[in-house]
Amino acid sequence: MDPSGWYGGRVGIRNVQRWNQGGAEVAVGHNSGPSACDAGKQPGGSARDSLLGSGGNARAVQNVRMLMVMVPWVTLPLAGAIGAAAPALAGVDPVAASVEVPASEEEWPLFRGDSHLSGIASSALPADLELSWTYDAGKAITSSPVVAGGRVFFGADDHAVHCADASSGEPVWKFMTEDLVEAPPLVLDGTVFIGSNDTFFYAIDAATGELRWKAPTMDKILGGANHVSVGERSVVVVGSYDNRLYAFDAKTGEQLWAYETDNYVNGTPAIDEGRAIFGGCDAILHVVDVTVGKRAAAVELGGDSHIAGSAAFLGGRAYFGHYGNQFVCVDVAKGEVVWAYDSPRQAFFSSPAITDDLVVFGGRDRHLHCVRRETGEPVWKFRTRRKVDGSPVVAGDAVVFGSDDGRMYMLGLQDGAQRWSYDIGEPVLSSPAVVNGRVYVGANDGQLYCFAAPTAELKDAEVDR
Repeated sequence: MDPSGWYGGRVGIRNVQRWNQGGAEVAVGHNSGPSACDAGKQPGGSARDSLLGSGGNARAVQNVRMLMVMVPWVTLPLAGAIGAAAPALAGVDPVAASVEVPASEEEWPLFRGDSHLSGIASSALPADLELSWTYDAGKAITSSPVVAGGRVFFGADDHAVHCADASSGEPVWKFMTEDLVEAPPLVLDGTVFIGSNDTFFYAIDAATGELRWKAPTMDKILGGANHVSVGERSVVVVGSYDNRLYAFDAKTGEQLWAYETDNYVNGTPAIDEGRAIFGGCDAILHVVDVTVGKRAAAVELGGDSHIAGSAAFLGGRAYFGHYGNQFVCVDVAKGEVVWAYDSPRQAFFSSPAITDDLVVFGGRDRHLHCVRRETGEPVWKFRTRRKVDGSPVVAGDAVVFGSDDGRMYMLGLQDGAQRWSYDIGEPVLSSPAVVNGRVYVGANDGQLYCFAAPTAELKDAEVDR
């Protein structure tokens, strides 16, 4: 067998381009220390303690390697080649698997806006923003909102999933679970899919707030769901703190498979060409064939490089940060770390926004960082007063994000210069949704905020239409 183009064995780092925050190339190092994923194993720790805790001491990727089945990335059949013992979904033509959750100009239907988790808005932001309205959930909102069908959906620490009018903020409905709802929703075909800390995954009618079905897992769910079409079947995929990634039939709630990892699954999986791509607290980037729920590939980062956030996946490369104090770009087909961006002392939890040439992400070093997509070379960084665990959104020539310092910021994408800020006064762990020039974001003060162009600009825009 010609080994070219095939995975096999364990491959170490080769010619990895490494950058520190000053722009200089650096060597690989490793120091051990506690991480949020480790903290989550302690008895009595809360979800927020485990997921959003201290990043610990400086660590770096060591012994990066591929743990792969012998299948080619580009030509991988969607069933059969991964494991004969694992059947494809009943009644489905596996070859017909496709991915479809686009973010239209009017919607932001899931975490990061699209199935690849790119964090790019369809519309630009105005030069200035003002507060349009707030919605009082009564308890902290760490869930990231989504917008679909003229409504905004999100979870809160009051154990509820909330739905409000996206234009006015007026309440539409509220659905109660049995514990905190920190996960972001997915809205698909008139249904809201969302996990709760009560261990259940819910499907809720987006129009009425009535329960359609719920499915159990064995631990809390903190990450969002994604969606893939497999033949004529609509499948939702979500991770749990029970170390598993689950696939459910979107219509019936039937569990189709569960893929087991070695530690918590915090983030939202990206979907690309019939595969789910996600990281976990086992310090592995997993690639799973969604038709059979079996491993297609895995990149092991080693050491304490736990992946607590969500990886964006575009052009065959995954972009994500980890608790080894690095943000990395990984070529999944080659099993290579293309580049690594180092932080001296702090981890990266934030998920990135990916443009054609730039990658923007937050850090626990209190900065928002911007690097070259191809090389990881630093372009600029912007300092806030506290850590940046929330994920930025790029909208036109601007980037918007929140910080643990209680402020929302809008910066110029090319130079990182501040254009606007708003002092909420409580930490912003939620990641914004940007739709039609409006910014929706939750905060620890229990408010969902909507920012829009100043009233005069809105009126002028209406006249122009």
